[in-house]
Amino acid sequence: METDPRARVRPTPEQVEWQRSELSMFLHFGMNTFTDREWGEGTEDPRLFTPESLDATQWIQVAKECGFRYLILTAKHHDGFCLWPSRYTDHCVKSSPWKNGKGDVVREFANAVHAAKLKLGLYLSPWDRHERTYGDSPAYNRYFIAQLTELLTNYGEVAEVWFDGACGEGPNGKRQEYDWEAYYETIRRLQPKALIAICGPDIRWVGNEDGYARETEWSIQPAPAGARQAIDGWAWYPAECDVSIRPGWFWHAHENSRIKSVEHLVDIYFKSVGRNSVLLLNVPPDRRGVLHEADVTRLQEWRKELTRLFAKDLAPLTRVTASRSARGHPPTAAIDGKTNTAWCPGETATEGILELTWSRPQRVAVAMLQEHIPDGQRVEEYEVHAWTDGEWRILCRGTTIGHKKLDRFEPLTTDRVRIHIKNAIAPPLIERVALFS
Repeated sequence: METDPRARVRPTPEQVEWQRSELSMFLHFGMNTFTDREWGEGTEDPRLFTPESLDATQWIQVAKECGFRYLILTAKHHDGFCLWPSRYTDHCVKSSPWKNGKGDVVREFANAVHAAKLKLGLYLSPWDRHERTYGDSPAYNRYFIAQLTELLTNYGEVAEVWFDGACGEGPNGKRQEYDWEAYYETIRRLQPKALIAICGPDIRWVGNEDGYARETEWSIQPAPAGARQAIDGWAWYPAECDVSIRPGWFWHAHENSRIKSVEHLVDIYFKSVGRNSVLLLNVPPDRRGVLHEADVTRLQEWRKELTRLFAKDLAPLTRVTASRSARGHPPTAAIDGKTNTAWCPGETATEGILELTWSRPQRVAVAMLQEHIPDGQRVEEYEVHAWTDGEWRILCRGTTIGHKKLDRFEPLTTDRVRIHIKNAIAPPLIERVALFS
């Protein structure tokens, strides 16, 4: 039987690290914060930008305490106002009264991220409603690459570059043809480890701004332009779920009482991280330049609830057996807590069963399955069963697993659970099975 070409597709080490991080924080901050808008016109006076108590260290401390590993700042949004003192425009922080025109938000942000040993991400909007060359394609592309170069050479290691798909008219009424190939080449040359997201070949947009991935979510996709490697037209192109903790992306005072509930945020977590995607949660700094107290409190409540839900993995307490196992991939590898081991049902098998048995009954309500993604994504169909009243009862079923699949079900008390991998495009490698009450 011919091997499915998708089975040969592998992520880069940077993509593996990004997927395993699971949580990224978006920080929408800029001119819109001070004009109370979502999309600026590009005609705003830079003197409006006055974040007198700006504290990037506070942003990063809150993010780190709540489990975020990647931080992405809107260095330039569609209005064209730059949060760093760009040599190529006066429409930036050097024309604002903040720190007498000597401030650099990107510098403070990058320094705080690096000091916390987290990953720096920068959002740079290709659409620019201020720049006069926008719509004069070659001239604007040179301008954009010059600004991109500033960001990629002055702020240390950049882990992610985020390109928005919005593309409208510039101040001259013209539309721009973006030179994506040149943008990608610039990033690959200056920051070879950086992942290029959304309008980029390394990370794809999930397709909505609600924070929800599909129940079937493959990281293997038709190869986009600029992919580092493609196998028979397929590439590793995992999904990112972006959503804001508030109704809008930028901070607005009237939304301080409209922050998403803990229950809503937990549901988003299960349907993003728990569906083989990374959650990019936007938490916008306010006009003072700090994360608002209401947002911080909600983040802390959310983190506390996630910690409670996943506090005790019941799987390591079991005796685990398998229908069969490949050499070097025993069933115990699925519950040993290591990321470099995995159970495999056989060198050619695409189906197999893991059975976990407790010495006394346990209450289970959540199942977590993980594939060993450094070797790709393979599972197409699975089921989880529990032994109750003398028979196997199905708890949940699904299609893809990938980095992580989370399933919630009606709580049940049992002394045996069975994980049935029903089909896969190649012998599956199950890195982790976890069960929670």
